[in-house]
Amino acid sequence: MAAKAKTTTKKPAAKAKAAPKAASKAAAKASARPAKAAKAAKPAKAAKKPAKAAKKPSMTLSVLKPSVNNLAVRIFMRAARLAAEEKDVYGSTRSADFLKVNPAHLTPMVEEKGLPKGVLWESCAIMSYLSNKHGLEKFYPKKPAKRAMIDSAMFYLIGTMYPLLARATYGRLGFGLYPGEVGSTDLGDDHKSSAQKAAQDALAEPLEVFRTFYMDGQPFIGGKNPSIADIRLAASLEFLDVIDYATPKWAKDYMAAMEKKLGKAYSEPAADVRGYIQYVKSK
Repeated sequence: MAAKAKTTTKKPAAKAKAAPKAASKAAAKASARPAKAAKAAKPAKAAKKPAKAAKKPSMTLSVLKPSVNNLAVRIFMRAARLAAEEKDVYGSTRSADFLKVNPAHLTPMVEEKGLPKGVLWESCAIMSYLSNKHGLEKFYPKKPAKRAMIDSAMFYLIGTMYPLLARATYGRLGFGLYPGEVGSTDLGDDHKSSAQKAAQDALAEPLEVFRTFYMDGQPFIGGKNPSIADIRLAASLEFLDVIDYATPKWAKDYMAAMEKKLGKAYSEPAADVRGYIQYVKSK
């Protein structure tokens, strides 16, 4: 009987010990839940860093917007997707600061590190230089024979055709004529008009040379794609409108093809020349 009594007194004690353990485990679980919740909560995202300011182009292009010489390089830079800070230097090409770097006071002009004198003018030279530097064979092929034809077309334009174009159009545009030109002398208006008419009539020959020799059934001087010679020629032809020149149909189609091929790279800068021509014709 005594033994049984001992047994019955031990069992409740075991249960009593188990209860605190269970309670302590439950408490531990309860205390652990907030910790897990804290881990699950994502920290707030840090504020984004402010965007870096756009890097200033390393090349500067100084231009006179109504000029077709300048237009050629402006078209080329856009078509080739070359970054440059474009500066309109109208009225300042004879300033002391400009003459210090460019004694020829000519535009377009590029300024860039690496050039022997820091600057370069003449549209054809600029386009050739940048094509060579950036490997733009699409505009200026590397193969000697093909490149020679592009060079020949540019030299023929600036040496033969453009002087006639300038004599025929510059007086009407209000541009200063080259020294020695009849239009810049004290001769009477009849002599000046005669010289301008002779230059205008003479344009037909170099235009035909471009059609039959340099293009020879191709859409462009460069073949299927415009070259730097095409850009220089098309830009020059823009001036013909100021004298209401009877531009041949092929030349009109050629200019339209250039604009279609190059898109806004051509049309946007060309709008400056065309706007100036319309302004002159409205006066």
